[in-house]
Amino acid sequence: MRNHRHAAVAVLAFLIGFGCQKGTTNNSAAGSGSAGSAGSAARAGSAAGSGSAAPVVVWKDMLPGRQGHAAPTLERSNPDAAKLAQEILAKLKANPDQIDELMKASSEDKASIGGDPYEVKNDTPLVPEFKNLALRLKEKEAGIVKSRFGYHVMLRVEKPKPDPAESVEILAREPPGPEPVRLQMIQIGWKDLPNAKAGTGDKRAAARTKEEADKLAGEILAKIRANGDMAKLMKEYSEDASSSNNARVIELAGPVPHGFDSLKNLALRLKETEAGIAKTPVGFFIIRRAKPEPPDPLESHDILKREVQAQKVKVKHILLGWTEVHAEDERGKKRTHAELEKLVKATLAKLKKGDKIEPLMAELSEDPGSAKTGMSYDVSPDAGLVQGFKDLSLRLKLNEAGVVKTNFGLHIIQRVE
Repeated sequence: MRNHRHAAVAVLAFLIGFGCQKGTTNNSAAGSGSAGSAGSAARAGSAAGSGSAAPVVVWKDMLPGRQGHAAPTLERSNPDAAKLAQEILAKLKANPDQIDELMKASSEDKASIGGDPYEVKNDTPLVPEFKNLALRLKEKEAGIVKSRFGYHVMLRVEKPKPDPAESVEILAREPPGPEPVRLQMIQIGWKDLPNAKAGTGDKRAAARTKEEADKLAGEILAKIRANGDMAKLMKEYSEDASSSNNARVIELAGPVPHGFDSLKNLALRLKETEAGIAKTPVGFFIIRRAKPEPPDPLESHDILKREVQAQKVKVKHILLGWTEVHAEDERGKKRTHAELEKLVKATLAKLKKGDKIEPLMAELSEDPGSAKTGMSYDVSPDAGLVQGFKDLSLRLKLNEAGVVKTNFGLHIIQRVE
C-alpha cells in the first residue's frame, strides 16, 4: 500500500548518532491519513500512551542523514557520541537561546534542519524513548535520551506564533471538530523553504519571495471565499503535483507528519465549505473543507455499524478504482461505476464461496504494493492507514470480507487472522 501524498509548547531535539541506523517507511495503497511527508526516523516507533489526554508539546527533532554529517556518524563510537551529546546539553543549559545555532552546527536530522519545532502529544507517532522525555520536560529545560537512532538532545521551547498570513481567527476556535475531515488544498511555496533551496520544489516557488507568497495566498483565499471554482484554482496555482490536476479531495484523520500540525488544527476548525490558510514546512496550504461524501451503495454499511471485533487484525485486500476515484491504474481510470459494481459483487461472491483471495489480488487489485505478492497488512486503531480501511478491517469477523471506499478507490477487504 502507499502513503497518502502527505500544535502549547515546544521542544528541540538533536540526534547524535553512534552507528549506521536508518528508519523505514511503509508505503501502501491503503494509505495514511496524513498530508505531506515527514521523512523522520523517530516516527518509526509505536506510540506509547495513545489516546491519553496530554498537554500539547512542540519539538524540533534532529535525525540521522543530514548532508555533511552522515559520514562522521558512521565512524563515531558510542562513548564519543555520548560525550558529544553531553557537550551540547551543557551548552543548551548555559544558554537555551543558542538552540538554532547548535542545531545547524551539530544536527544529523535533515527532516527538520530548517528549525521547525515538533509537536508532541501522547498519541504522536514517535519512538517511545523520545516521547517519554519530551512530555516530561519543563519549558526551556533540556535533556538527553537514547533511542535506537542515537542520542536525542532536546530543549522544550515556546510554541511558535502563527504566521501573519495564517487564518489565526479560525485556528483560535475551540474545540476542534471530529475526525475525519475532507479537504481540497492549494500549496504555495517560496524560495527560502528547504525544498525550494534543495531544488525539489516547484519552480514557481523557487522564484518567489515570502512576501510575494503571503500576497498570493491571500488573493487565492479571497477567490475561494468568493465562490471561486476550487478545481480551476488548484490547477492554476497549486504546487502539489498529486492534486493540482485532478481537484483531489483528501480525507484527513489521525497523526500528521512533523510540521503539519497547523494544517490539521485548521482543518478540524473549518466549517463545511469554509476556507483558510495554514503554514507548513513546504509552504502555505490554502484549504477548503469539503462536504461529507454520500455513502457508496457498494460499501458494507452493515459491517461498518458493528462494534470493533478486535484491536489487532491481519487483512488482505483488493483495490478497485473507477473513472472518478482510482490509484493511477489504467484499468481503474477506464472503469465506469456500473462496471465497478458488477466486478465488486462478482468478486465478493467468489470470496464468500471460499475462493482464495491471493489469486484474485494478483488478477484484479490495483494496489502496487500487495497485488502481486498477496501480502497482508496488520491493522490496529493507531496503524498508519486511511481511516475507512481501518474502520472496516477492525469490524470484520475472521475470514469475512467486506467493502469500503477511500481516496484510492474501493477496497474489498478480507480478514485472514
